[in-house]
Parts: sequence; structure tokens; C-alpha cells
Amino acid sequence: MFLTTSTTPVTLANTKAQTASPIPSPKLRLYDYGESGNGYKVRLLLTQLGLSFERVELDILQGQTRTPEFLAKNPNHRIPLLEWPDGRRLAESDAILFHLAQGSKFLSDDPWERAETLQWMFFEQYSHEPYIAVVRFWHFEGSVDNHRDELATRIERGNHALSVMDGHLAERDWFVGNHYSIADIALYAYTHVAHEGGYDLSGQPAVRAWIERVAKQPDHVCIDQRVGMPVDWP
Repeated sequence: MFLTTSTTPVTLANTKAQTASPIPSPKLRLYDYGESGNGYKVRLLLTQLGLSFERVELDILQGQTRTPEFLAKNPNHRIPLLEWPDGRRLAESDAILFHLAQGSKFLSDDPWERAETLQWMFFEQYSHEPYIAVVRFWHFEGSVDNHRDELATRIERGNHALSVMDGHLAERDWFVGNHYSIADIALYAYTHVAHEGGYDLSGQPAVRAWIERVAKQPDHVCIDQRVGMPVDWP
């Protein structure tokens, strides 16, 4: 465990990451899995905030998030998990995004826009990720044939989520307000690789254009870029 005398949260507001100032060593530590869109959300935001971090790769297919050592950190055995130098930890990708983005351009100060941001992040976790991300994972692990009885329903609901997104983006560039935000990061992570799960985005032109806009943002990194300082653990 990392120890420090400070109990202040490491967020953009108090590290002045607007100017990419480095945080004191030891660094934030991200427990991650490279193929995970949820992990990618956090890697992307950390990079765009200019925050340096350590990264621990855990193979979920090999049960590395179910070891006693990791369960002591997150009893829900899921990544991503972000650990602060003082030992505090935060799980759930969208909760991590919301905390890290405080005081930054990636999260509005306006109460209504903050609520809209949460609306889209909840949509991503409830109406989007369970279908688009799950079907992608089945393809990744080669288990599609084991889920044939539910595949059509998952695809249908995933396509519905994409249609909702396309309708929203038909009249605007970004999900909330007039700027790229963590709402976009949350939805981009699995949407831009939806084709890996067999989804066809040809019928969602606004979504496709939005994907291109996100990829052009400053300090953008791709899902297969292993950013962060690699650390062996435990």
C-alpha cells in the first residue's frame, strides 16, 4: 500500500492538472485490463488531464482479479480500480471519471449540465454497456456460441442504444453542452469498438461523425495504447 501524510484527494482541482503539472510521487495506481473499455475510459481521461500514473495489468480471463490480494482492494473483483497514494481506492469507471474531472474542462460547473452528464453516464452503464460491451466480450473470449439464446436480444438492445445516441447527436456535436466531456468519454469507450461485437454503425451517421471528433481531441490515446507506467503486482 502507498503511504503519504496527505489526505487530500488527487483531483484536477488540487493538482492544477489544467497545466499538466505532475502529481507528487508516489503516483496514482490504476488496476486495469488492456481490452476493457471501462479501463480505457480511465486511461484516456488520466492522459488528457496530464496526470501521470502507474498501471497494473490484470488478466480477467486468468482470474487475476479474484485473488485474495485483489479482493482485499476491491471485494467486487472488477477493474478498473484507481488507488491513491494515501491508500484510498475508487472503483466503477464512471465514478472514477466523475471524481477526476472535478474542476476541469471535462465536467461543467453548471448544475444542470452536471446532471445531464450523469444522465448519459447512467445510460451508458444501464442501457449501453450491458449489450454492446458484453457482446464484444463474448466475441473476444470466443464464447458467442454459448450465448446464442440471448444474442439476438442483446444485439437489439444495443442497436436501440446506438439509435438513441444517434438521434441526440444529430443536432449537436457533443452529448452535454457545447464541449467534449466525460459523458463523451464514457460512451465513446465501447461505442468506437462496437464493430468488434458485430454491431454495424452504418445506420448511425451522427454517431460515426462523433467518433471521429472524439478521436481528434488533444492528447487522445487509442484503446490499444498501453499508457501509464507498467508495474508488476503483487
